[in-house]
Amino acid sequence: MSGFPGLPPVDRRLFVPETVWAVRDGRFVRLSRADEPDAWERLVAADEPIATRLKDGTWPTSSTSGPSVMARMIGVLRLAPGMRVLEIGTGTGYNAACLAALGAEVVSVEIDGEAAEHARRALRAAGRPDVAVITGDGEAGVPARAPFDRVLATAAAHTVPYAWIEQTRPGGLVVVPWAATFHPSGPLAVLTVREDGTAEGRFSVPAWFMPLHGQRLPQAVLDETQKRWEARGRPDASRFGVTVTPDGQTVWLDEPGNPVETRPVS
Repeated sequence: MSGFPGLPPVDRRLFVPETVWAVRDGRFVRLSRADEPDAWERLVAADEPIATRLKDGTWPTSSTSGPSVMARMIGVLRLAPGMRVLEIGTGTGYNAACLAALGAEVVSVEIDGEAAEHARRALRAAGRPDVAVITGDGEAGVPARAPFDRVLATAAAHTVPYAWIEQTRPGGLVVVPWAATFHPSGPLAVLTVREDGTAEGRFSVPAWFMPLHGQRLPQAVLDETQKRWEARGRPDASRFGVTVTPDGQTVWLDEPGNPVETRPVS
């Protein structure tokens, strides 16, 4: 199994754990490859995200994204062979393997030690031992391996860590799924890093991801975001942009001189 549109021929089965959690009747149900091999194969072959780790049996803490979402995000990276890519959130390692198959030199950071070790084993099995998987907090990046041509976060952020900007060469891209703090769709941000150490870009397609470990938000944020968005006349996500400097960030509507409120609700 290696054919998903927009992705290189990497076998997803090598990366998905033997036991995962599928959604059935609105709840997560344990699915074992040993017990239900056909159901496991169907799930892995589908264009769906798969929960690979749960907290308290109800809340996913790690997953592998749906292949079509991965393809969209990889597409906006505009990769060329030999580019150095920092991936924030290794997960199963499947996305890192796809990046490497496209010719990128990949450094990936995973905060969960068990998930990181699983990804290393899977990458070796897939013939991608050159992908460096580092256990640590992705918000800090990997300064020892910088600079990078691209930074790709596979977890949602409401604040771009400035370390990602610092570790990206001028002209490089930082691609981040955004938490729903200004638009309910959770859009994807594509930032270009500039010579002066700032970065700026616009938002595009929806890209729902679990949040970065240190950037979880209360459910009330979604309600407040919906109200703010409707009060602004429901503008399309593409009308918003963000500017990041060493002193902070500003989300704006239509132009940088028109900032919008995004402060999370406490």
